Amino acid sequence: MNRPPKKFLSPGHNACAGCGQLVAVQAVMRGLDEDTIIANATGCLEVTTTAYPQSAWGLPWIHSLFENAASVASGIKAALKQKKDGKTKVLVQGGDGGTYDIGLGLISGMWERGENILYVCYDTEAYSNTGIQASGATPYGASTTTTPKGSESIGSTQAKKDMLAIALAHGLKYAAQSTAGYPDDITNKVKRALDVDGPSYLQILSPCIPGWQINNDEAVFMGKLAVETALYPLLEYKDGILNASSITGSFRAKPVAEYLKKQGRFKNLSEEDLKHIQSLADANLKRYRL
Repeated sequence: MNRPPKKFLSPGHNACAGCGQLVAVQAVMRGLDEDTIIANATGCLEVTTTAYPQSAWGLPWIHSLFENAASVASGIKAALKQKKDGKTKVLVQGGDGGTYDIGLGLISGMWERGENILYVCYDTEAYSNTGIQASGATPYGASTTTTPKGSESIGSTQAKKDMLAIALAHGLKYAAQSTAGYPDDITNKVKRALDVDGPSYLQILSPCIPGWQINNDEAVFMGKLAVETALYPLLEYKDGILNASSITGSFRAKPVAEYLKKQGRFKNLSEEDLKHIQSLADANLKRYRL
């Protein structure tokens, strides 16, 4: 009798309807096999998939703190090495808060040690789990609960941290970014990352329904639009060299206003603010064009 393939993440989770992160996670799971252990930082993904006493995971899965998922993964890898198990892969999952901010030092240590671990960051551009506070991934102009829009404020005035560049600065052989708008791209990048002997990093823009103030059927659409405006291009680096990009010679970007004006978090932007954000996309067109 033919049995259906085992689901590594069942539909029995309690994420928001239309959650962009869960779209991205399912795409990541399709790139794995049963010989995988997952270390998961505290965050939306953890609380929505493991409400005690149940779990939506079909793989060995370990919850750690916000900051130390990379260290837990290092311990798992050490135990596998002691058992002479070279087959089982180790995956770390975290949000942008646990990646860009709270866990950055421990991630850096894991990368410096050259450990054969894939780190996946689901970038919602805020601390979505704890109340939509600003993180190091929050883009200019976004309203959050700690950078609220108002009569005297547009929202965040910080620049989004370039986490991909930080990964590359550690000498990673494979580093890439994608969005929830392109599930097949995510799956393919996971497979290529796991073929690398050494640490690898995949960052995925994961639109958050309440945080971005979008409709619950718009996460995938917004993930595509982020790429089409060049604000969040699909990128892949191998051995420190840009190997693939959604910005090719024939690429023509849509205006960033098409992306920003569909999100409630950007409702307070002036024309000057729009011009500034457009300049960021224009810089990406030059930096990442192949």
